[in-house]
Amino acid sequence: MLNNYLKTNKRGGVMKKLSILLVFSFLFFLGTSNAQVPTNSWSFGFGVRYPHMINANYQRAEDNYGGFLSLQRNFTEHVGLRFALGYMNMRGKYLGSNITDNYFIGNFDLMYYFVPCEKVSPYFSVGVGYAYMSFNNQPPSMKSSDLDYEIAGAIGVEFRINKKWHLNTELAYHTMSNDHFEGVGGVSYGGLLGTRENAYMFFDAGAKYYFKQGAPSKICQLYEGIRLEKMPETVDYERIENIVKKYIPREVVKEVISPEVKNAIAASAAHRWVLVGVNFDFNSAKLKSESYPILFHALQALLQNPDMKVEIQGYTDNIGPERYNVKLSERRAQTVKNYLVAHGVAASRLTVKGFGSANPVASNKTADGRAMNRRIEFKVIK
Repeated sequence: MLNNYLKTNKRGGVMKKLSILLVFSFLFFLGTSNAQVPTNSWSFGFGVRYPHMINANYQRAEDNYGGFLSLQRNFTEHVGLRFALGYMNMRGKYLGSNITDNYFIGNFDLMYYFVPCEKVSPYFSVGVGYAYMSFNNQPPSMKSSDLDYEIAGAIGVEFRINKKWHLNTELAYHTMSNDHFEGVGGVSYGGLLGTRENAYMFFDAGAKYYFKQGAPSKICQLYEGIRLEKMPETVDYERIENIVKKYIPREVVKEVISPEVKNAIAASAAHRWVLVGVNFDFNSAKLKSESYPILFHALQALLQNPDMKVEIQGYTDNIGPERYNVKLSERRAQTVKNYLVAHGVAASRLTVKGFGSANPVASNKTADGRAMNRRIEFKVIK
């Protein structure tokens, strides 16, 4: 009988591991693109759990298992509140008897994310809850069930797969209000701060589906679109050249950034460097996709000339109050600085300044001209 029991549990353990692998393989292939972080959100979570009891009087088995469901409300990019329901099946021996315990747990947890703008965000949580425990094969003198409150703490990591789906792993510690957690009384050493109360730990692995999201985060805005690891495969240099010829005055063209900017900057002492193609939508400081090839070459020039210092100058068109335009142009310059710093240029080499609608390089009477004036220039400082 004992051999049959061991074989059955071994097969069950293998099946559980395969099930976990299949679940995560499925979730991984749901999507792989990054997404902008929202200011607030609702999510539904689920996953598997491996629990571990902490009690001095109980001989634990290692084939425990469980699962969880959660509903989470994130109020800001950093802070959220989670309600979680969990189930655990734990096995062990007491006084020679094989005991199987079932636990149903409900917790409210306060969540804090350290770096919500990143694809991988560590977090911690603290919470309170209740656990209902049902004990099988207990000695007659012991309880067959119990209901106790608990306090909990956890650390975890959330992995952003795409806009809707995240993966998460978590290690949690829960301590109970008495020493009958597994139906076995007596002295226990697993409680919080050395108290007698029982405790348990578990490791969770699961997924979250964000079914409702608020507006894009302003604090994460600068992260979107600036992670360029290498030069794009195709760049429409002819289009950029046509823009230069059409909108930039002839006396400025010789100072405009071009595909050969690395050689040009290294060989000349030009003080004005117009980044044609690094433009912005109306009332926006977010980089457009056509900006990346130009910024890539600017980045290479700065990395190859480590002594060069640059003032990044932002500009707008002439629509709107000038006081507002100056602030908007400074935000645009700051976005470019963040791009360069994120790719290895020392921040001490870069300063930012906003000039509003001053010094237009094209006519503000046309939409195309105004688009060209929403630009970035570099002033090389010796």
